[in-house]
Amino acid sequence: MNIIPLFISGAEIAFILFILVMVFGADKIPDIARGMGKGMKMLKNASNDIKTEIQKSADKQGINTDISKDVKGEIDKVKEDIDEITGSVKRRF
Repeated sequence: MNIIPLFISGAEIAFILFILVMVFGADKIPDIARGMGKGMKMLKNASNDIKTEIQKSADKQGINTDISKDVKGEIDKVKEDIDEITGSVKRRF
């Protein structure tokens, strides 16, 4: 499960929850959360379906879709270059 940082504090979350209770009432919040959860699940399923269809289409055409190895290799090259450049600049403790 991916967690997206929202950069809000606990006090801000409490304030938002307080406003939600005041606007919708305590009895409606579970229904709203349930509806949002269903919507997120439908969105995730749709994106997975699209990804699967793209993968199937690429496989039929013989297109190599395994680019993660290429990307990782390029990232490793950049890391090595950065280490090489900053090696003489790093502080010595």
